[in-house]
Amino acid sequence: MKLAILSKEPNNYSTKRLVEAAKKRGHTVKVLNTLKFAIDLEQEDPDLYYMQKRLGHYDAILPRIGASITYFGTAIVRQFQQMDVYTSNTADGILNSRDKLRSFQILSKHKIGIPATTFVKDKKDVLPAIERVGGAPVVIKLLEGTQGIGVLLANTVEMATSIIELLQSQKQNVLIQKFVAESKGKDIRAIVVGDRVVAAMRRVAQGQEFRSNVHRGGLTEPVELDDEYKETAIRAAKIMGLGIAGVDMLEGKDGPQIMEINSSPGLEGIEGCTKLDIAGAFIDHIAARVDFPEIDIRQKVAVSKGYGVTEIYIPKESKYVGSTIGDLIEKDINVLSLHRDGKVIPNPKRAREIIADDRVLCFGKLDAMRDLVPEKVRKKRRPKAKKLKVK
Repeated sequence: MKLAILSKEPNNYSTKRLVEAAKKRGHTVKVLNTLKFAIDLEQEDPDLYYMQKRLGHYDAILPRIGASITYFGTAIVRQFQQMDVYTSNTADGILNSRDKLRSFQILSKHKIGIPATTFVKDKKDVLPAIERVGGAPVVIKLLEGTQGIGVLLANTVEMATSIIELLQSQKQNVLIQKFVAESKGKDIRAIVVGDRVVAAMRRVAQGQEFRSNVHRGGLTEPVELDDEYKETAIRAAKIMGLGIAGVDMLEGKDGPQIMEINSSPGLEGIEGCTKLDIAGAFIDHIAARVDFPEIDIRQKVAVSKGYGVTEIYIPKESKYVGSTIGDLIEKDINVLSLHRDGKVIPNPKRAREIIADDRVLCFGKLDAMRDLVPEKVRKKRRPKAKKLKVK
């Protein structure tokens, strides 16, 4: 495998470990500075130049895109995707996880633990928002902070409103989030690679500091996660669209609460803590998947007239409750996956029965899929006809 690691910091611990792990396994690897690329766009010929020369062939890339270059970095990753080069993390996956509001919006649709979170712009909305997440103390977060920077704890409503007003006056967007007191300055960092958690550690804040990040002086200890925490971490990474991720979770009284998902998790802290070859797990995952580049299904089927991809919710009123997957196939609707009770069933069998509250990800005829939505649900979506006043 010929692998490119996209990083503008070739000498940091994580980059050097990834190069070392790739070479140890017999792969050809090169670190390419993300900022040295140029994108060329022509009909049927997406291309990349690196340091003014046309880029040679690579089988796969491993993006290590820092927050400061998110826009340009994800553009480069997207270009590699258009060139059918495998990437462990897609451009959309990186963007999903990088913006805290965006990531919580995506997660909120799924049955997965997250702290109560709100986002406001108007000064008048601040106090009601704080009440809706349970009142003070609250955590205030900048949307694109990293390593604990831009994360503040406000112990009173007055303190919270002052902080929010100050940040908003500086044109900063902030989230207001419930403070999970029972976590007691601790969190879990789980490293997800594909379908498994390859390592996990608990980070513990020191002194009066409530942030447990290693960069903030937090101490670490290896931890063996139970199935609930493992499943939560893996599902969160998949929902974001990431094949490799660092998932940070709080230990809430109701189970794991997702705090943040990192598309470029650092290796130094967790390898030092667990003594595991996590860099090697990254490389092995990429080598196993290199022949299967990510495909944007919607992009591929857009040219198929009358066909599309969509996810449909099956309410209890649907006439398809009690039908089977096979019944849908007969109508030229292929079910790619079935979402039920927080679980994902890929490529469900024809005999599986459809029940209320299922979500089905389908590819097929748009007219046939439209029939899956009950008539009264469709009526709610239709704009009401305006009544004409007769003079």
